[in-house]
Amino acid sequence: MSSIDDLINVMKALRDPNHGCPWDIKQTSASIASYTLEETHEALDAIERDDMDNLKEELGDLLFHIIFHARIAEENHLFDFNDVAEGIVNKMKRRHPHVFEADRSNQISDEALSLQWQSLKNEEKSGSPDSAFGASSASLSAINRAKVLQGEAAEFGFDWPHIANVVDKLEEEMDELKLAIESGNSDAISDELGDLLFVCMNIARHAKVDAEMALRRTNRKFINRFNYVSEQMKSAGIEMDSQQLDRMEYFWQQSKSIVG
Repeated sequence: MSSIDDLINVMKALRDPNHGCPWDIKQTSASIASYTLEETHEALDAIERDDMDNLKEELGDLLFHIIFHARIAEENHLFDFNDVAEGIVNKMKRRHPHVFEADRSNQISDEALSLQWQSLKNEEKSGSPDSAFGASSASLSAINRAKVLQGEAAEFGFDWPHIANVVDKLEEEMDELKLAIESGNSDAISDELGDLLFVCMNIARHAKVDAEMALRRTNRKFINRFNYVSEQMKSAGIEMDSQQLDRMEYFWQQSKSIVG
């Protein structure tokens, strides 16, 4: 018996209505969705920190959630884990003809691969509801949905030709946000801030930078620098409050060359 089979059986035992765990038994896919997202973020954090031991653990937690969702679906006579695995195997083979077809050739450029992938993806979704945008993007986080929406709009030719045009748009949106802030209108500020963030996502897409990972790296950098500031303030016997901003700023600038 494989480890996957063992894990499937563990889940069956946890969900057993007579002898299982009371908490696991009452869960639904909706009720554990936030935990699934949390485990995904923890796996990303391990990758970001290059902690392979922790990554192994977090991937196990994430796999457990996949098994969990599949078990709930199986109990409702929808699909089981084997259906999930079979589905992704078939999709990957279908979307990689340059690897799996008889007359295959993997001598293909990244640009051609991207076009091929998108073309095959569009064929698969040709029967979806009429809309310029895929309905699946509605379930994404705002930052990832912006990326998907912009990419789908670009397929129709609705896109900035050069990244410089997007940077110009960023400056325009920044000016509009400043005016909104001056007005004190919270709705206007919210609208203009959203527009500014949307343009930032467009810059990331044009620059071929993963905005989510870029922001995660910045978060980690902020944590490291702030911890340094806190340690230095403590060593100097100085309380951290708004009256000590100049001193904290001094240590912050110092942290850039010490902790990155």
